[in-house]
Amino acid sequence: MLSRILLCLLSLAHVAFAQHVFAHWMLAEAYSFTQNDWENDISSARSIGIDGFALNMNANDYEASRLVDAYAAAATFSNPDFKLFISFDMSYSWSVSGMVSIVTAHADSPAQYEWNDKVLVSTYSGDTGSYGNVDFWSGFKSNLANQGVSISLAPAFTTYRDPNLASKLLSTYPSIDGFMNWWSWPNDILANLTTDTDVAYQKAISQRTGPYIMGVSPWWYKDLSADQNWGLSTQIRSRIICGSKPVHLVVFEYMSLVQVKPDIVEIITWSGCGESHYIADLNPNINIGNATYVDGQDHAPWRKVAQYYNSWYKTGTQPTITNPKSAVCAGGITSAPRNANFPADEVFALTMVTSDAMITLDISSSHSEFTAHSNQVSMGSVPFPVEDSQIPYIQIPRNSVKVKDGYGSIFVEKTCTEYNFNPFVGIVV
Repeated sequence: MLSRILLCLLSLAHVAFAQHVFAHWMLAEAYSFTQNDWENDISSARSIGIDGFALNMNANDYEASRLVDAYAAAATFSNPDFKLFISFDMSYSWSVSGMVSIVTAHADSPAQYEWNDKVLVSTYSGDTGSYGNVDFWSGFKSNLANQGVSISLAPAFTTYRDPNLASKLLSTYPSIDGFMNWWSWPNDILANLTTDTDVAYQKAISQRTGPYIMGVSPWWYKDLSADQNWGLSTQIRSRIICGSKPVHLVVFEYMSLVQVKPDIVEIITWSGCGESHYIADLNPNINIGNATYVDGQDHAPWRKVAQYYNSWYKTGTQPTITNPKSAVCAGGITSAPRNANFPADEVFALTMVTSDAMITLDISSSHSEFTAHSNQVSMGSVPFPVEDSQIPYIQIPRNSVKVKDGYGSIFVEKTCTEYNFNPFVGIVV
């Protein structure tokens, strides 16, 4: 199997139709959101090259109102366009008529994203139970067509992860137009992610008229109640798929979008607090429920990485790294989660520098160094120290002169009151 990091010479000849970047937005977390909150999120997303939001919608009543606010906010950003499309969360109970009414309500919005002049509709899941019946999806499309709405259906059917099932997807579901590969994490094993699934399904779906949407994600950890099933094909209590050697997931994922060149990139997620892969600013109006491991855990610096690779993906040219002058950085459960042994006990540093530098990382007696190369993304790490309650320190010296340095904001502790594998992300500029 070819790893994502080794696919540099493959798929670069593929010319994508759109090359747009969307971010997955969990409407369930928008209970207290206002139109002003949406406008702030849209401005932040646009600033790093995100073209729109894929709005994950459950069957909660309040989500319909939040959908109205989101479309109204996005419509104010018509130049340049910021678009939205609906991603139905099929792990909840939906009827064809209910889905049709939601799509038709927003089909004519100036903020609605279209693929080949058709309203783009996606899903999370939708290929099991009653939804696995091909008549459900053909009925959904024909019902919309009868109301004058043509759609391009690009679902994320989550049981289709095995590259060998790509041809079966097309034969089983003749009514789908595109496909979204949701799987942006290793398959519950301590191993590097690969692009095998992306390559296989991208090739298969090219026989249809819809887009190939590739999910990318920097992390995945959740530890909620036993019956939660967000983003998983089976009900499990908690899991970690993230941050382990030899290559950090955030580097894998963003490098892979440059290599595979999908039609659309979907960042998982903008606001997925429950699964710890959010890249938005922490907002008190976000409903985090009992995901207390989100409190104070800033992920905003991940957007700097996303901005770099968004530009590379869209232009085909590796960006020149410049110093970010206006960068802003803000700053339970009783048993260990499954895969708790996967992440390394280390602090990782991902660097984007204008000229070569030897980076030093220290936590008390633990020390490491690595070379950061100009106009490249480089990465190093330092193991946790033997001493308790220590804080990381990073230095960027050049010609024996320290030009940048900074401390982390979280102490490395050997004891805790509850498990929290949600990472803290800091930045030195």
